[in-house]
Amino acid sequence: MKKVWIYAVMFSLISLSCEQSTKKDDSKEPAEKPLNDNKELKAMDIGTLKSEIGMEGKEEDGQFKVTVPQNDLNVMVDGFRIIPPMGLGSWAAFAPTSAQPMVMGDIVVTEKDLKPVQQEIIQQGLTVTAIHNHFVRNEPDVMYMHIGGMASEEKLAKSVKAIFDKVTEVRGADPSAVEMSSVENTLDTKKIDSILGHSGTMTNGVYKITIGRPDVKLTEHGAPVSTFMGFNTWASWQGTPEKAAVAGDFTMLADEVAPVIKALIENDIEVVAVHNHMVHEDPRIFFLHYWGIGSAEKLAIGLREALDKTGVINAE
Repeated sequence: MKKVWIYAVMFSLISLSCEQSTKKDDSKEPAEKPLNDNKELKAMDIGTLKSEIGMEGKEEDGQFKVTVPQNDLNVMVDGFRIIPPMGLGSWAAFAPTSAQPMVMGDIVVTEKDLKPVQQEIIQQGLTVTAIHNHFVRNEPDVMYMHIGGMASEEKLAKSVKAIFDKVTEVRGADPSAVEMSSVENTLDTKKIDSILGHSGTMTNGVYKITIGRPDVKLTEHGAPVSTFMGFNTWASWQGTPEKAAVAGDFTMLADEVAPVIKALIENDIEVVAVHNHMVHEDPRIFFLHYWGIGSAEKLAIGLREALDKTGVINAE
């Protein structure tokens, strides 16, 4: 009888343990399920996006992007003037998903703009996915606020317009209404290209190289995220061969973060920010901003060493 009683107790404990394990597994189910990335993407109505946002933009592979250069901000870093091609432009990019369209964007704000603009983002039903810096020792101080959301073309466009309008309201003028400044650039861009293995474009004295990550199939909410949507590594240059300034962004997988930072720092390039841009991405992606001053050739060699720590070079 005693043995029967012991067996009964053991059976009850095992049953209870299995039940709790099942409940624990159920609790791990995400509150927000990502879209099925195997479903066909629904084409966006780009005409509606244009008309509602009231701006022309760029189209690529069914995606649409608008950019607002922050020409009104007189930003200086270590004696170099920072103009929009050096990373001083607000933008919003729209992409199709298997359901409603998706928006991603980056809004440049000053300390005065930050609070009212983030309040507007929430009021418009979008989300703030990151707030970070691109520079240090910059005067005035500027921050970068990433946004995200999914809705109809009309709703997303109206929301983005309201955010851009809020910046204009707080600053008292449209940031893009002022003519863009120019900076000095006597760099040997062909030498930079040969070292980095990529070429770029010149805008008002800033030479910018943008490098995609074709080795990574990134998705957000199950929808693909392209170079056009901001998934890229870039470097913007100005100055002279002897004293150049380079600013930019590395996009990295988790295992690439430490090697890239080590390579940059060992080559006297300052790492000024490490952060995310998205919150539902797969795989997980990290972004790093850097700033370097010195010989253009030395800076390019340092960047190439860091670039070699990522999958970019081997994928090209």
